[in-house]
Amino acid sequence: MVIEAQIAVTVVYSARPRTVAEQVLLLPQGCTVAQALRASGSLEGADQNGFAAAGQGVWGRKVPLTHVLKDQDRLEIYRPLTVDPKVARRERFVGQGAKKAAGLFAQRRAGAKAGY
Repeated sequence: MVIEAQIAVTVVYSARPRTVAEQVLLLPQGCTVAQALRASGSLEGADQNGFAAAGQGVWGRKVPLTHVLKDQDRLEIYRPLTVDPKVARRERFVGQGAKKAAGLFAQRRAGAKAGY
């Protein structure tokens, strides 16, 4: 009788801001990201077809669907950004204005040069 080695992989998905679905799977050794995504079918709010489009990663590094998982890996499923971070920063700056008491350099030492 041959016992197949298994690995534990945590699959993490956030369907919307401030909510995280986390699922621990026991998978056969040599399992790929695509196989793990299929096995995690019970993730609430996750669209199996949209996984590849949004992207996925292991411990914060993007990986392809063919990546072979290791024991104790954390497989993260990414969703597309709703707002471009550069645009959001520009809009925040416009809203706050170019006042002396606002922004990154608002709290500066007495007598210091502007911008330091």
